[in-house]
Amino acid sequence: MALRIAFSAPSIRSPSSSSSCTPSASSLNRSLGCRPQRRSSGGSLGASGAGGRAVAARSSLETAVGQVTEVDRDTFWPLVKAAGDRVVVLDMYTQWCGPCKVMAPKFLRLSEEYLDVTFMKLNCNQENKHLAKELGIKVVPTFKILKDGKVVKEVRGAKFDDLVLAIETVKSS
Repeated sequence: MALRIAFSAPSIRSPSSSSSCTPSASSLNRSLGCRPQRRSSGGSLGASGAGGRAVAARSSLETAVGQVTEVDRDTFWPLVKAAGDRVVVLDMYTQWCGPCKVMAPKFLRLSEEYLDVTFMKLNCNQENKHLAKELGIKVVPTFKILKDGKVVKEVRGAKFDDLVLAIETVKSS
């Protein structure tokens, strides 16, 4: 199955892959209307919406080495800019997506393995729809790999091996 996200009129397409999600019109509306998780008093989100641990950025320029930073429309670009020439990997997910939940702990493990890479998660909900649209998301999960502030690779669907290969390729370029 494939998730097709339409930010104007919802459009439901036929499934094309079992490694991503296809919403019904009502689940799309429900997902786009959900609220993001709020930061606890300790500054950590605990478990992210897709099943992995993520930390919320405490300031517009803070990411944690060896962890996944939850970003939103206000923190994403400042954090990418602050990363400089470091590789940035963005996991674009929704809370209701099964394959997103499968990939979350694997994504966290990658953040613990690749300490020279910045890992971020973006919940593609109503509040972040403009950023998701700007980044061209059509399927969740989608992983965008950025270098020098530009998207240089993309992996669509829950394709862990493809994601690792893409990270390695960008790191070595």
